[in-house]
Amino acid sequence: MQNEAVHARPELLAAADQAARDKGIERDEVLEAMEQAIQKAGRSKYGHEHDIRAVIDRVSGAITLARFLEVVENAEAVENEITQLTLEQAKQRKADAVVGEFLVDPLPPIDFGRIAAQTAKQVIVQKVREAERKRQYEEYQDRIGEVVNGLVKRIEYGNVIVDLGRAEALLRRDESIPREHFSNGDRVRAYIMDVREETRGPQIFLSR
Repeated sequence: MQNEAVHARPELLAAADQAARDKGIERDEVLEAMEQAIQKAGRSKYGHEHDIRAVIDRVSGAITLARFLEVVENAEAVENEITQLTLEQAKQRKADAVVGEFLVDPLPPIDFGRIAAQTAKQVIVQKVREAERKRQYEEYQDRIGEVVNGLVKRIEYGNVIVDLGRAEALLRRDESIPREHFSNGDRVRAYIMDVREETRGPQIFLSR
């Protein structure tokens, strides 16, 4: 991206590297989330109608922000006067401009560091949660039909929530032995009947 000179921010790269090591998250995932947060802040400052993009240099950590303008054939082809300009207009700024390319307008820097640091923490929590859910789903999907042991964590409307140690499972009333009653802390032995991916994470179903 063409932009004005900006200061190196090695601390951003260090934060991304630390997250990757500690939490098993890809470095680029953290940096991309930082970029998205910076873009959002840039649009709040300069106008949401603009096509504003941010880039964190993967070597220096330098942050750049710019407004992009798409070059279109002529006035009839302009769908958005804020994010597009005609080829004739573009050639006034760049003699060799061509249809389809983007002209880049550098924007003054804002307080990127604080935004990026806050986002890094948020994305780390999010990615760790997603990774944990994925791990649980894959682990228990492979164990369907297996007998497991757990402890009753709570009872909701006759259904038993079972703590398996690394995940919670659901023993529905209609999958329990007739007239069987449980209390919190009771040991439960059941087999894994099904595992489903749901919005809040994997749902493990047990049967007696």
